[in-house]
Amino acid sequence: MSNSDRNGPVLIDLDGDDTPVQGPGDVPPVPEPDMPAPTGAAMTTVAALASRRSSRLARWFWALLGSIISALVSIAAWRFVTDLVASVPLLGYAVTALLVAFALVVVAIVVKELSALSRLSRVDALHRAADAALAGEDLKAARAVTDRLTALYAGRDDTRWGRDRLKARQDEIFDASGLIGMAEQELLAPLDAAARREVEAAARQVATVTALVPLALADVAAALSSNIRMIRRIAEIYGGRSGTLGSWRLTRAVMSHLVATGAVAVGDDMLEPILGGGLLGKLSRRFGEGLVNGALTARVGVAAMEVCRPLPFRQKARPSVREIIRTSLTGLVRPSDKG
Repeated sequence: MSNSDRNGPVLIDLDGDDTPVQGPGDVPPVPEPDMPAPTGAAMTTVAALASRRSSRLARWFWALLGSIISALVSIAAWRFVTDLVASVPLLGYAVTALLVAFALVVVAIVVKELSALSRLSRVDALHRAADAALAGEDLKAARAVTDRLTALYAGRDDTRWGRDRLKARQDEIFDASGLIGMAEQELLAPLDAAARREVEAAARQVATVTALVPLALADVAAALSSNIRMIRRIAEIYGGRSGTLGSWRLTRAVMSHLVATGAVAVGDDMLEPILGGGLLGKLSRRFGEGLVNGALTARVGVAAMEVCRPLPFRQKARPSVREIIRTSLTGLVRPSDKG
């Protein structure tokens, strides 16, 4: 055998082997380990945190601690100012003026919060009055409800056209359900559309942040802030301008309702008819968690609309959670991923 033969490749003929040569594309995929289905852990944690009520002992503890700290700070500030006035009068008077200005700002904030809570209570009372008028078919009570609703939106340009139409046609209605239904159709229809857009935007934001931000607890913080902001915006759309305390009160009310009804759970039965059969199980874990958290946010948004709306859903159907999920979340999945 020559040197060129020894240095060349060695070919071995296998007689009777007709197996076709396979390429990289013919190799079966490597099986992935079984992963638990996404459960929306971030939104479940948010619901548990927002709906949890502290014990009476804990409330007394924090109230007394706050009172003690406030008293100590006030006494220390008073002594500081009086000593400063005694030693350096001009500087002491300047610091006194700053403290007085700060106190005035605090009073203004308290008044604003109380006004926001009063407005929320007004909207809630209007909702209960509408329920009572519909239950008893009381035309007089229904007219009182429509008058209060018109007064609630008297200064808003986005309801002017509806208020004019309601004023022109309300004398033609002689039953409570028809009158409140007309008020709902004329005044609340554009507000319902605006509230739904807020829910869709929040659901999309929560889903995106959960899918793209791998930091621990970042998804919980994003979900909590997005849901509080969404609930606050929905309350403002319907006329209940909520402050900080009002927003937290609404958030607790909405989350408590969802936890009590067992609605803080979304599985394949909710997402797969919308995104495609079996698709949820084919997605990455983070992306699947994002979709579930977004779907739960949509449920929170619909519940917030029911809580913040001054009239119950009667003439108009309650927004469908499935439709909101379809509109807000399916854009996150490429068409090639479906099926």
